[in-house]
Amino acid sequence: MEDMKMEQYLNRANMLVEALPYIQRLFGKTIVIKYGGAAMLNEDLTQKILEDVTLLKFVGMNPILVHGGGPDINNMLKALKIEPKFIDGLRVTDDQTMQVVQMVLTGKINKEIVAKLNGMGASAIGLCGIDGNILKAVKAPPKNGIDLGNVGKITSINTTLLKTLAHDQYIPVIAPVATGDAGESYNINADTVAGEIATALEAEKLIFLTDTDGIRTNENDPESLLYVASKTDILNMIEDGKITGGMLPKVSGCLSAIDHGVKRAHILNGTIPHPIILEIFTDSGIGTMVTG
Repeated sequence: MEDMKMEQYLNRANMLVEALPYIQRLFGKTIVIKYGGAAMLNEDLTQKILEDVTLLKFVGMNPILVHGGGPDINNMLKALKIEPKFIDGLRVTDDQTMQVVQMVLTGKINKEIVAKLNGMGASAIGLCGIDGNILKAVKAPPKNGIDLGNVGKITSINTTLLKTLAHDQYIPVIAPVATGDAGESYNINADTVAGEIATALEAEKLIFLTDTDGIRTNENDPESLLYVASKTDILNMIEDGKITGGMLPKVSGCLSAIDHGVKRAHILNGTIPHPIILEIFTDSGIGTMVTG
């Protein structure tokens, strides 16, 4: 029994040693994480993901968490008998839907995440794009000839505020609602927000946590996972119709970030325990890494 315990302790020690060079390399660096999808509906998975984020902060990195909330928004719309509509993974947002989006994202989900992080000993601060003009936007153009309603296109990001918070003791937790020049609110896809923030801050890493294990050449075949995908690979897959729907904003965010100086972009399965630690602190990593 004592030998078994010693072996367990040695395994833990070896894991810490394996993580050391990654901690050294990423110390003081900004890591933008987009969190959403099915993982948000599972308390145990949520706990483990937020433990990962807290760990990043305590070992000297600067995580910024951007969250979605599609399932919760859809549930509230259903309760109000409003039919959700999407175009290429983007939510069509009329005035009534915008009220629901803002209520659910900023009033419910954002504060739940902040409370959980603070309960782990972190100093999280909940924000949306309206606070401090973090996200300024204008109305997005039609998609495939369809007016998306109160969906915005980001025009500027208050990087000074985000850097001040992230480089201090705080973990910024951002709901993807932006503001216009006249004070109007815009719904922004959370994947897009994460990509834009990572770009503006020249983040070291951009991580998307999704419901799948990454980019597949055949979405129905887990064995077709691409561990590394280049810009050319992704553009070809989009053209061939192999990347569609909700994955489009994620890969677009990755490509934009890589084009504008972000060192690494990752698409990971957020429905497995501790996906961020597995990606950042292990030699093998998981999911798909997007390169230029």
